[in-house]
Amino acid sequence: MDKVLSRKLDNYIKNIPSLPTTLSKVLEICNNPRSIPADLNHVISLDPVLVGRVLKLINSAYYGLKVTNMVRAIIMLGLNTVKNLALSSAIIGNLNIRESPGISLEGYWRHSLCVGVAAKILARKRGIDPKLLEEYFVAGLLHDIGKIPLNIVLPQEYLLTIKSADAGVSLVRAEAERLGITHNEVGARVFQAWHIGGALEDVVIHHHNCTTYAGEHRDLLYSVVVANYFASLMEIGFAGDSHPEKPDPSVWKTLGISRDIFDDIRPVVDDEMAKAQIFLNL
Repeated sequence: MDKVLSRKLDNYIKNIPSLPTTLSKVLEICNNPRSIPADLNHVISLDPVLVGRVLKLINSAYYGLKVTNMVRAIIMLGLNTVKNLALSSAIIGNLNIRESPGISLEGYWRHSLCVGVAAKILARKRGIDPKLLEEYFVAGLLHDIGKIPLNIVLPQEYLLTIKSADAGVSLVRAEAERLGITHNEVGARVFQAWHIGGALEDVVIHHHNCTTYAGEHRDLLYSVVVANYFASLMEIGFAGDSHPEKPDPSVWKTLGISRDIFDDIRPVVDDEMAKAQIFLNL
């Protein structure tokens, strides 16, 4: 990659505000199998913004509940859901996202919402543990996060990259050829700067080279890959990829599904996306 462009990206990522201290405590508590809702409440109650986000979410159409007590909200949502809510809202809030000539933010977020919703629906249809479903949603919502720095820092270069992808290649290939770096790699830099690892980082890094992945989060990764293809194929939103790559046959086989499942989930997606919009307004 050109040294000047690389320096611009590095400077942008270096100057992204650190994630809230509260978030690291939330992650620590949620990753401890001995934690109870009261432990999480003790930390969240110190952050009025996060308190408001959790209560707003549980009382939204996304869950359709009426709860004002924080401990009860945590019990009903589950530790994993609260963790993913805190993580996704903090990431979105800290990126200084703004419009640029490259990808329309409206199209980008509509695509990302669709991938998150579709990944969650696919997981639910396949009988994945309900406590884990929000991780599928958040992984889909954030999978393309590396496009945000490219869109903001290199607006003209990224616009030309998207236009070159219109000629018949995938966007990730056009990025590699024109910029010398892909949105997967940029997303990895962002997550590394914030010390976010695990399943979400794996999805960000590998959703365009998933067949080489040998980690423990293959089901989550493959679900996002299929959901990403679904969103692009159905033209729900637009994140710069006019010619998405088809998932490898091994992806469908591993998940135990076929392309026909798209016909089943398509009617549900729009309604679920309207509810999930709350995540972008928290």
